Amino acid sequence: MKRALVIGSEGNIGKPLAAHLRGQDWEVLCADIKPGWRRDYLQVDINQPADLIPTLRWKPDVIFALAAVVSRVTCEQASSLAVGTNLGGLNNVILLAQAADARLVYFSTSEVYGPTDGPMDEVATVPRPNNRYGLTKLLGERLVDYEVAQHGLRAVTLRPFMIYDENEDFGDHRSAMIRFAHDLARGRPIEVHRGSARGWLHISDAVRAIEAAAGLDEHAVINIGHSDVAPIQDLAEGLRARLDAPPSLITLNDLPARMTAAKQPSLARMRDLLGVTPKVSLDEGLDRVAARVRARLAQGRLEQPA
Repeated sequence: MKRALVIGSEGNIGKPLAAHLRGQDWEVLCADIKPGWRRDYLQVDINQPADLIPTLRWKPDVIFALAAVVSRVTCEQASSLAVGTNLGGLNNVILLAQAADARLVYFSTSEVYGPTDGPMDEVATVPRPNNRYGLTKLLGERLVDYEVAQHGLRAVTLRPFMIYDENEDFGDHRSAMIRFAHDLARGRPIEVHRGSARGWLHISDAVRAIEAAAGLDEHAVINIGHSDVAPIQDLAEGLRARLDAPPSLITLNDLPARMTAAKQPSLARMRDLLGVTPKVSLDEGLDRVAARVRARLAQGRLEQPA
């Protein structure tokens, strides 16, 4: 049984990843900055190296490095925290992987590409991030590359494109999929950016790709995403129809600063190196999200005190 250390285990990707790994007969230790206690969990701050010592004693075979300050808006607002965590904290995790002789799966972001025409290719496209989130993650990739070249780190870097989950946290800082569904289901307006387009990767497909990266012997940077790239306006309309919301709730506005309009990932490496192609279509994903958000909101209302 292989041992997986999931750092950032309590997040929207970490939770389902840990569950998936256990289902594939991994022994999993979870670690996150979120307060809590259970036998398979450690509260750690990756910015504090001493917090990571217990995870070293556990002797993981693979470390999944998901912990970070994320989102375009959050990283601009908390710039020092973003730089400190996404670089200094990552450096601590890299040193942990070296000390444990563990393979590292580093979770970067598609935001490293910035605005570009055509497919976003891991080799051919020169990254030009236009926000602090993408910038810190790209610099994190360079740290990983350096350790691979200079000190023999065994690592794979993943660049995710729009992972979503019908069970992910609600909030205005979240991606369009869950924000739109949450607001439309409550009869609240949503804002769609003109010309924006994305491919959406369901969490059940994402965790398969993340696990597969742990078995890759070579160092590589790999996009993970869905090839079905659709206008965000179509996404909004699909959710609106499924949630029986009025068309007037959807408004169109110009793209804000430091945001990329369209993301079209090259996914050949995901297919060829990881052996993964998505199974969940966008239509199926929209069905799942709309139904689950309705159920979650209904449950919340039932739990409210009279």
